[in-house]
Amino acid sequence: MYIAHGYAAQSATGRLEPFTFERRDLRANDVLIDILYSGVCHSDIHTVRNEWEGSVYPDGTIYPALPGHEIVGRVRAIGDAVTKFNAGDLVAVGTMVDSCAECANCKRGLEQFCQLGATWTYNSPDRISGANTYGGYSDLIVVRQEFVLKVTHAKEDLAAVAPLLCAGITMWSPLRHWEAGPGKKVGIVGIGGLGHMGIKLARALGAHVVAFTTSESKRTDALALGADEVVLSRDANEMKRHAGSLDLIVNAVAVQHELDAYLGLLNLDGTMALVGVPAEPHPSPSVTNLIFGRRSLAGSLVGGISETQELLDFSAKNRILADIETIPIARIEDAFERMGRSDIKYRFVIDMQSASNSTRS
Repeated sequence: MYIAHGYAAQSATGRLEPFTFERRDLRANDVLIDILYSGVCHSDIHTVRNEWEGSVYPDGTIYPALPGHEIVGRVRAIGDAVTKFNAGDLVAVGTMVDSCAECANCKRGLEQFCQLGATWTYNSPDRISGANTYGGYSDLIVVRQEFVLKVTHAKEDLAAVAPLLCAGITMWSPLRHWEAGPGKKVGIVGIGGLGHMGIKLARALGAHVVAFTTSESKRTDALALGADEVVLSRDANEMKRHAGSLDLIVNAVAVQHELDAYLGLLNLDGTMALVGVPAEPHPSPSVTNLIFGRRSLAGSLVGGISETQELLDFSAKNRILADIETIPIARIEDAFERMGRSDIKYRFVIDMQSASNSTRS
């Protein structure tokens, strides 16, 4: 066993505090990774606060809860059967650490839709031992090699790579699936941790990008991120000017809101893909908006392993990174509080070297 140091919550109302625990011994196909950086995702907050009980987590959060699924690190050791990695390699781990590998979806490279259920990086039963998984708010992790990703970015970019493992791939997957690119007009709803990556990636793919925000103060920011146009969604006239014009909308807003106003912006055969999971359901949209225009309302999860590797390679080649603020692990509760009031542009990343220091002090 390997002794790990991290931060975990003991209950839905408890604070994230120092937590020492054991990582499993290496299985033959495992990789032991020293974690360098861990991104902070809204999913972490939902999980720690048990806000997804009955939806994402039918039985609720399992405590202690140790989140973190945007992981960049360095390989310390490998199992006897590992062929893809060596000690010293820079690597990444995203939202999954295992799947059945045998179902039709896994064989298509869509492990996130494993028919037997993917093993998530945290709050999920290990496929072999049944033990609850602990995530990246820790100094090391053990992961099956098939779920470890290669990182080729420069050392100075590594912290900003971490959010690609959830925020980035959550936006990349629908953009790729619905073929965003030259000649396509793509809307990004919500200019936050996910949305800011969506703007950058859609622009890099060659699409005409329209950003939607409820805040006038974000107009300049969205343009700086690469949006061709910015629409204040509270302004009916601005919205009307784009009626029936968008090929794809990726809606990254994770709070309950009306969907009809956006569905009306889609052109014939256009699609709106929802990627945020609100604590309360969205009001049901009107069927009329879908029928008159043969429009689709869809959902999209994170991408599979091959798609995530594609994103990392694209990011390294084009130097498309998250806008981040780096923090020590001891400031995680402050980060959660600031995220609750949208006081971050646009993603917190924990310098995990601080985990060992703070848990041993």
